[in-house]
Amino acid sequence: MALTTPARPRTAAAPAPRRASSSRTRRRLAKAGVLIGLLLGAVFAAGPVLWMLSSSFKSNTQIFELPPRLITDTFSFDAYVSIFTNPETVRFFINSYVVAGAVTILTLLVAIQAAYAFSRFEFRGKRIVNVIIVSVQAVPPITLLIPYFGLMVGLGLYNTYPGLIFTYMVFTLPYAIIMMTGYFNTLPKELDEAVRVDGAGSFTALWRVLVPISIPGIVSVGIYTFMIAWNEFLFALTLTRTIDMRTVPIGIQLLMGQHSYEWNQIMAMSILGSIPVLVLFLFFQRFFISGLTAGSVKS
Repeated sequence: MALTTPARPRTAAAPAPRRASSSRTRRRLAKAGVLIGLLLGAVFAAGPVLWMLSSSFKSNTQIFELPPRLITDTFSFDAYVSIFTNPETVRFFINSYVVAGAVTILTLLVAIQAAYAFSRFEFRGKRIVNVIIVSVQAVPPITLLIPYFGLMVGLGLYNTYPGLIFTYMVFTLPYAIIMMTGYFNTLPKELDEAVRVDGAGSFTALWRVLVPISIPGIVSVGIYTFMIAWNEFLFALTLTRTIDMRTVPIGIQLLMGQHSYEWNQIMAMSILGSIPVLVLFLFFQRFFISGLTAGSVKS
């Protein structure tokens, strides 16, 4: 007699179309949430900039009118005309360009050679020097304000371009050396070894081989350095005395008088002061991002 096993009861499966519809709904809700989040973030980031741009084309009275309006009926360039026709404000921009440009160039020249030495050579005291470089990055700049003031006065560099340039380099060089060392570490040592086999020295290997293929890292470090020197306020205020040595951040602060603020000129000067950094970042964005990524990884 054959034994038969009882049949298992079948469970009712959910209809496939219903599951697919639920999955599509969840994906759409997730996408909508991401878009809403991005939109809110864009408004939060761009809102102040748009208001600053709008206020630069208004009079001081229109800036405080109620209800506030982003776009007014009267569109005025008076604030920009006042800035460009005032020799003092023009001087602020010249000083910032001179200081930031010199700091960027000198920092890159020193950082490239120092990073090449750290990346390719072993020498006595290398670990100690590395610790010192990292330690300088960890020191809050404000703690060095009074010592630097005394040092600049003692060296006769107070209220001069070299005083500002050398001071800024103290804060930009450690980051630049660390980043460039990390970038050189990603490049195979066989490149400069091949150059030495051909009879050239380390200097040729650095400037003829490694530097041309390290443009992304150099650009990212250069943009960062320029931003630090261009936007710095505390040391520029402390280490300069006369109007002809002030930079753009100090010039914006000087527009805040004792009894009244020239808000439209403050906004206009802020817009003009933001343009150089914005242009640099937009123009070299591809190099900047790839340089930061490569410099943060050590092979």
